[in-house]
Amino acid sequence: MGKSLFWKGVFLGAIAGGALSLFDKDTRQAVAANCKKTTGEITHYIKHPNEAISQVKEMTNKVKTTIEQVTTDVSFIASKVEELKEGTADMAGMEDDFDESYKEWPIEDKN
Repeated sequence: MGKSLFWKGVFLGAIAGGALSLFDKDTRQAVAANCKKTTGEITHYIKHPNEAISQVKEMTNKVKTTIEQVTTDVSFIASKVEELKEGTADMAGMEDDFDESYKEWPIEDKN
């Protein structure tokens, strides 16, 4: 029961806050302009539903393409990280070999 009171309070608080913000003239004008714009767009899409459908399909294709590109990029980066890990391990092995071979180099006395 406490949960339902919480959400009722949030809802009523939002309504009260919205109503109080409308005392500002600029806010009222902006809200009215946005409502007119939104009403016009909704009316347009009600009269032309195929346009709305084509825009949704276009956006869906863009999102799909973006996801595929990100997936490809992440795979590429992951493979490069693996190459770097392997290269670091190889370099560590070469360092041990270098230390051993360095001990065998002749050291010239410059005196």
